[in-house]
Amino acid sequence: MIDESLAHALRLRAKEGDQTVLRSPELKSLYDQLRTMPAEQRGSFGKEINDLRQELQQILASKHEAAEALPSIDVTAPWDVNTSPADRPKSGLAVNGSLHPLTQEIARIVDIFARMGFTALESRQIDDDYHMFESLNFPEGHPARDDYDTFMTEEGLIAPAHTSTMQNRIISDNKHLLEQGEPIAYVIPGRVFRNEDLDATHEHTFHQLEGIYVGKNIHAGMLVATLKTYLNEYFGEELDVKLQPFYFPFTEPSFELAVERPTILRKDDSEEQKWLELLGCGMINPNVLRMAGVDPEVYTGFAWGQGIERMVMMKNEIEDIRHFNSAKLDFLRQF
Repeated sequence: MIDESLAHALRLRAKEGDQTVLRSPELKSLYDQLRTMPAEQRGSFGKEINDLRQELQQILASKHEAAEALPSIDVTAPWDVNTSPADRPKSGLAVNGSLHPLTQEIARIVDIFARMGFTALESRQIDDDYHMFESLNFPEGHPARDDYDTFMTEEGLIAPAHTSTMQNRIISDNKHLLEQGEPIAYVIPGRVFRNEDLDATHEHTFHQLEGIYVGKNIHAGMLVATLKTYLNEYFGEELDVKLQPFYFPFTEPSFELAVERPTILRKDDSEEQKWLELLGCGMINPNVLRMAGVDPEVYTGFAWGQGIERMVMMKNEIEDIRHFNSAKLDFLRQF
């Protein structure tokens, strides 16, 4: 029998107009349960799943019909101040609006980390050279600066190319927690900007989520455990992870984390389909801690950064990153 709390959660998502509910890991996990069930139970359980799916489709269809039934209006046309609210035209978007798919996904990811004890703080959308480079162990003339083709103003301000620009501020502002015996644990979602050649997988404006954890006796095993717990919760199944050596100026040692490809993203059982390179991470470089006023001989920490668009694209089989900023209603209404 389907867990009623799960079914209720899926119905709520459908009532909110969330089109992804039909492709959600939670719904797919119900079909996966059929494989391990005794043969005599599969028929009744399969019927329950199909009934639930049809119910979700009907809820979504009724939401769509309600929106389509509203008369079209010229949203640029003003109305007289004396027109009563009852006589004003109804706006389909105002009455039946929904969250952008990126907003939905950021909220889900932040919720997972909030339950793990992390505080969320949004990143800045304009910053300076110190926080973009110097505080992250990119001294003047460092060759790694060339990896970031950044947008800059005539005054020398920078549109951040990564959410790591917040590391120095967060560690500096919260080092009193370390003195109280508490860790610094933050996730930082935000927009980032790079001068990219646009194509299906590259945009000049996209989103990242940075994670920081600093305390006493923090080691790489804690980094792996934290990210593994997050990914298992995000994809709704138990997955293996592995670290591969990499280089970032602000972490030492640095890694790329690869995750065992979730069932919803695996096309076959080949070795090429087994692992998915997902994000960069590592132990915070001692120089970064010093720049924030923290003694690296006493405290250590780890950090990671991931792209949000890539997660949404993989999860929902979206073929072009440019859809997110296109404002196309036929795309947005799917979510």
